[in-house]
Amino acid sequence: MRLPHDSHSLPPEEVVPFRDAESGASGVIVLHSTALGPAAGGCRFWRYTSDQDAVVDALRLAEGMALKNALADLPFGGGKAVLRSPERPHDRAALFRAFGRVVHELKGRYVTAEDVGTGVADMEVVAGETRHVAGLPPRDGRPGGDPSPWTALGVVQAMRVAVRHRLDAELSDVTVAVQGLGHVGFALCELLHGMGAKLIVAEPRSEVAARAADRFGAMVMSSKALLSARADVFAPCALGGVLDAEAVAQLRAWVVCGAANNQLADADLAVRLAERDVLYAPDFLVNAGGIINVAGEHLGWNASEVRRRVMGVGQRLKTTLALAVREGMTPNEAARTIAMDRMAQARRVQAVAA
Repeated sequence: MRLPHDSHSLPPEEVVPFRDAESGASGVIVLHSTALGPAAGGCRFWRYTSDQDAVVDALRLAEGMALKNALADLPFGGGKAVLRSPERPHDRAALFRAFGRVVHELKGRYVTAEDVGTGVADMEVVAGETRHVAGLPPRDGRPGGDPSPWTALGVVQAMRVAVRHRLDAELSDVTVAVQGLGHVGFALCELLHGMGAKLIVAEPRSEVAARAADRFGAMVMSSKALLSARADVFAPCALGGVLDAEAVAQLRAWVVCGAANNQLADADLAVRLAERDVLYAPDFLVNAGGIINVAGEHLGWNASEVRRRVMGVGQRLKTTLALAVREGMTPNEAARTIAMDRMAQARRVQAVAA
């Protein structure tokens, strides 16, 4: 299969397509980088239209995980798995058992966990086939379970810094437009509501949108209308690629800070946002709370250590914004520079040791 080329991306270390005829499982695992440690990143379960679409998504997500783990100062490289949701009726557990066997065959070079479309129960099935999995039920006060609340907590820390930097305001003073009310988006709304922020939300499931309206006093809009809503902050919390050229032109918020991966349809749009004086908080920095929790579970940290590290997401954004101002970069470029430098340093150390 021909891999797509992106001038802003480095090639992955390994691409592992898999297919299991008996269960119908098919997908791909991408190990983007193992410079800092095993490639870590969740498994996405989604209805892709083709194998090529699945590979493209996995490549972008795996690179984002490499950047994210490096910025979060975790002893992990970056990887991602995507598992295609079959068109025909299927045995979900059989699919994840097959996936678990593929993870096991990688002998610890890849550590999986939840992502869009997967949950704790799926990871328990995977754990029946391999030990290289996290996102399992928490035990004895240790980290584990659904990482979404940790992701939301990290986003809030970053959003507070971004709002102060761009608007000289507090979260209690602003209106936040949240796109997508999945596990992370809804948890983010709860935190923002508790801090006094006003909320506008977009969510295709009408019952979930109605629950947010009732619980948080949120205004409900369509996803398209949300882009041009009178909001101070736009928080993408659904799938990636939402900020294409048309969306950037329509956007009325002054800050973009959300939980979705790969929010920019094209990396060059970070420059366009900066030209419009919109502060874009890099998604791979902002949404690191979930992988920090996964790392804590896998490495045996306690919950207080996970919380300390997640609360540090805001400080990492502050450091990144300072570099961007000092060097005349976009925040996206500054964040990539920090992450790439850490990975390059790790590769130099490996080369010397070898």
